[in-house]
Amino acid sequence: MDGRDGMRAADADRAAVADRLRVALDEGRLDLHEYDERLQQAYAARTYADLEGLLTDLPPVTPVQRSGLAPVAGSTMSPLDDQLDPAVSRGVTARWLAEVWFPYLRVIAIVVTIWAATSVLSKDLLYFWPVWVAGPWGAVLVVRTVSGLAAKEPQRQAVKRQRRRERKQAKRALKPDNDEPTP
Repeated sequence: MDGRDGMRAADADRAAVADRLRVALDEGRLDLHEYDERLQQAYAARTYADLEGLLTDLPPVTPVQRSGLAPVAGSTMSPLDDQLDPAVSRGVTARWLAEVWFPYLRVIAIVVTIWAATSVLSKDLLYFWPVWVAGPWGAVLVVRTVSGLAAKEPQRQAVKRQRRRERKQAKRALKPDNDEPTP
C-alpha cells in the first residue's frame, strides 16, 4: 500500500464513514445486519484503504438540490440536512415544551394542594413553602427552555425520534413472521 491508502485514518474519518453508512441504511441500500458489520469494521479500520473498502459498492451522496430523484411524498424530513418542514416545526416545538414543563406543573400542583390542605386543616394560613420548590426549579426550566429553543433542541429531538421509528420499522420488516401456528 502506498500513497493515501496506506496512511492512518483519523477518528473524524471513521465518523464520516459511519455517517455515510447511516445514510445508506436510511436509504435502504444496507440492511441492519450489514450496516452493523460495516460500522464495526469502520471503527476498527486503521488506514484509508480499510475505510474506502466499506463504501466501494455504495453510490456517492448527492445533495437534494442536484438529485434527479423526487423526494418521498409525505416525508417531513430531509435525510441529508435533518430539517423539518415549518408547519411540522410548530407542533414539534409545542411537544418539546410540554415534555419540559408538564412534570414541573404536576409537581407544583401537588405541592400547592398539600400546602392548601395543611392550611385548611390547621385553620390558619401557613407560610407558602411551595415557593421554595417552584422558584428554583422554574428558574432552571426557563433557562433550559430559552437555551433549548435557541439551539433548536425540539427539532433535533424530532429528527432522533423519527430515525428511531424508521430503524424499528426496518427491524420489523427484517424479522421473519413468527405468527404462524406450530403443529
